[in-house]
Amino acid sequence: MTFRRYLVLAFVSVAAPLGDTFLDVGMKSIGPVSLTHITTLFHAVSTPWVLAGIVMLIGFFASYLTALSWADLTFVLPATSLGNVVVALLARFWRHEDISLSRWAGIFLITAAVGFVTQGPSYTEHEKPLPARDVEEVY
Repeated sequence: MTFRRYLVLAFVSVAAPLGDTFLDVGMKSIGPVSLTHITTLFHAVSTPWVLAGIVMLIGFFASYLTALSWADLTFVLPATSLGNVVVALLARFWRHEDISLSRWAGIFLITAAVGFVTQGPSYTEHEKPLPARDVEEVY
């Protein structure tokens, strides 16, 4: 794998947690939102933190699609699970959320399991079908 592909996977791993955290910051500043008051939703989307979160999540999605174009889903999806660690770190140290020991243990177990899954190749080679022959060639 090339350095550029590692950068795409790194962005995939960081963009979604950052986008989600930006959304959290923006929505906590707005307060409760209800579908019965649709104007509050429009106001939420216009706040800078929510907009930044949406942009980051669009960047994540674009990078995710890019990674899926050259690697197997079973390789790319585990890379996104590293976002669990990033979210926990952002929540703990930026958002000052309390994270229980059992959640840290769960994050550790997920990360360890991802390490086992990623040991395989990033792309599975498929047998190439034989070229089609014209009917006239056979006779």
